[in-house]
Amino acid sequence: MPHRPVSLLAPRGSVAADDLREGIDALLADHDGDVPLEFPADVLAAAEEAAGRDAAAGGADRRDLTDVPFVTLDPARSTDLDQAMHLERTAEGYLVLYAIADVPYFVDLDGAIDHEARRRGETLYLPDRRIPLHPEVLSEGVASLLPEQTAPAFVWELTLDERGEVVGIGLERALVRSVAKLAYDQVQQELDAGRGHPMMVLLQEIGDLRTALEAERGGASLNVPEQEVVAEEDHVRLTWRSMNPIEDANAQLSLMTGMAAASLMLEHGAGILRTMPPAEQRAVDRFRRQSEVLGVPWREDVEYGEFLRSLDWREPTHLALLNLATSLFRGASYAAFTRPEEAPEDPVQAAIAAPYAHTTAPLRRLVDRFVLLVCLDHAQGRSPSQELLAALGEIPEAMQSTGAQTGNLERAARELVETAALVAWQGETFDATVIERREASEGNGSGAPLRVEVQLTDPPVTAWVPMDAEVGTVVRVRLETVDVPARRAVFVAAEGSSAADDEAPRGADGAGS
Repeated sequence: MPHRPVSLLAPRGSVAADDLREGIDALLADHDGDVPLEFPADVLAAAEEAAGRDAAAGGADRRDLTDVPFVTLDPARSTDLDQAMHLERTAEGYLVLYAIADVPYFVDLDGAIDHEARRRGETLYLPDRRIPLHPEVLSEGVASLLPEQTAPAFVWELTLDERGEVVGIGLERALVRSVAKLAYDQVQQELDAGRGHPMMVLLQEIGDLRTALEAERGGASLNVPEQEVVAEEDHVRLTWRSMNPIEDANAQLSLMTGMAAASLMLEHGAGILRTMPPAEQRAVDRFRRQSEVLGVPWREDVEYGEFLRSLDWREPTHLALLNLATSLFRGASYAAFTRPEEAPEDPVQAAIAAPYAHTTAPLRRLVDRFVLLVCLDHAQGRSPSQELLAALGEIPEAMQSTGAQTGNLERAARELVETAALVAWQGETFDATVIERREASEGNGSGAPLRVEVQLTDPPVTAWVPMDAEVGTVVRVRLETVDVPARRAVFVAAEGSSAADDEAPRGADGAGS
């Protein structure tokens, strides 16, 4: 089952929170040099200088849209706000004004902040903190679309028909002013109670239309919950957090904008696409066989996106299938091109089932800044500068190298949090769903035993256990030991389950990925 970053919801001063922060501090010290933690002095100085710039001095090419009541929608505690929206119903369908933070206004191409951002790649979100892509004076200050703050932005103007199809694309620089910072959970509660914010009612409506269009074109997404870590007195507890419907609608707005950006770049022959090849036929065939074995057959006449949307992670066999479906979502990368003939032969991002680009999170992701700049030139009928075109080719490699480094640290942090949370459960027995099975391996007497990977639902962790069982079945496992500094929790087959090898070395079997 794919993991999402955990978030730590812990009161200040709690024992659990303090222990975890100490653990994350030690983890960062171990990864010193792999991921930049502090900003160099020249970058901080450049950020302070940039923060003092007058956005209104942008000239005639920046439109004043401060009278348009934009709103933002994010997690309640977020302050690095990339997007703000204003939605209207029209006689023909809908008008979407989607404001994206104008990070390029504050980050000079080939300047100190730009070089540092290329070294970082993206904001790193750890359970108790974030390591930002840009200095906070920008990312959580003047460049953020905070409420009641006049800020520079790129504004996408997307005209939709009554089915939610994009029939017109515009992009310009503007000054915007958000009138409200809305939070996912509260918005969903209000919508469920029938008193939702009018803009959120429209967002849900547009989101539903875009989801239907996604199904029509064969797009897919994995409907899996998030882990959350909650501190309770002197320990922590892991829980599931399911995505609110309004979060899915908000994601559809971002996807729609990324698809519009991709169409602009392909039409004009320069840009950076987010790509993913189609699943290999053998992976598709294998997944189809697995669905039949698990008793939830994927019919030939059903697109895999539609099939995945029908699965409910609360059902053990569905949970196993969602985990197995990750084999269909591999090979994502970035493709830069500066001439039409350099564009990917097949530009479709397979999971989305359309060409797509990252363009809506420039405060948190490096590539979005360059996509916005090149799309603006295309939309305004200009040729991108040679300096910008030269930079495009460097960004995919920067994203790939930094992504590998941050991914390793995020996985280690998740393992730390999971094992810390599991301390309170040591010695207890759980029901778990088998999501993968691996045969014993040979080699110098030290091969891995026959084992299965299981997914627990409470607490929500995965673990490898030396035992044998078929994928999709529910087994009983016991949490034998927890070693927080080593980030390892050892599960074994509980009484009544068939252990594959009681003498198997258990050091390789632990909670987490």
